[in-house]
Amino acid sequence: MPVPPSVPDVLRGRVFRGSVVIARGLLTRNQLRGPTWRRVWPDLYVHRDVEVTHALRARTASALLVPGSVVTGCSAAVLWDVDLVGAAADVELTVLPDHHPVRVAGLHVRRSRMPAEWVVRRRAVAATTPEATAVRVAAALRGDDAVVAVDRLLASGIAGLGQVRALAAAARGPGSARAREVCRLVDGLAQSPQETRLRLLMTRGGLPAPVAQHVVRDGRGFVARVDFAWPERRVAVEYDGAWHAEPGQFARDRQRLNRLQAAGWRVVFVTAADLYRPDEVVARIAAALAIVR
Repeated sequence: MPVPPSVPDVLRGRVFRGSVVIARGLLTRNQLRGPTWRRVWPDLYVHRDVEVTHALRARTASALLVPGSVVTGCSAAVLWDVDLVGAAADVELTVLPDHHPVRVAGLHVRRSRMPAEWVVRRRAVAATTPEATAVRVAAALRGDDAVVAVDRLLASGIAGLGQVRALAAAARGPGSARAREVCRLVDGLAQSPQETRLRLLMTRGGLPAPVAQHVVRDGRGFVARVDFAWPERRVAVEYDGAWHAEPGQFARDRQRLNRLQAAGWRVVFVTAADLYRPDEVVARIAAALAIVR
């Protein structure tokens, strides 16, 4: 009996059931176990040239592993092109409460009812809308991570702050109170997760609410856009991330700082390490604002 080709053209670029292709004589068991094929889920394989992303795992799990399920949570965010989790993270699916339990390593299947308007087709599978995805993420994650994640969803432009807050206000069931609190804390303006963490740090420190992404102008026009500002006091706070170490960035940062100082602004820089010393950060900003603490 002839051995089938190691890479049949019909199997290139698609996920397939191993049991089916073996039964059809397209591959042998030994070929399927070899380095040419990657196992995505039990009995589901793909050619090694296909990148096994979280989106691929979520789509195949919903379509082939748990038919009738909806991709939710951080997995739905990935389908909306906001990578809240990595390729190997657990995929979250939601099924109706009467659905038979599904237990597969790497898969988290919830049983819950969702309003029909929360579900749309995305990348050929059922997934929650951007707004419903944000509310689910707010309910599922803990602490600042939840606020960071929802801020990222909002900053991507796929959902609006008002819509997300309205949906969170109407949500009921486990995690709904946490979702409402998270959605109260987000603003969708942060350009990075660390900016969100810095904003929360300042809020907890009792500082006056700053203006996020404030544009500074002088008599000649645009000077700079700063992460956080108190315009009436001409004080700005900037998160100083790793990208500032890129070639040529130091000189550009100096020029920008000189323009801000020439316009009468005082700038407080905060680094990643500073976020672990919240009291010191708050004290430095308070001093710049001339707040007696």
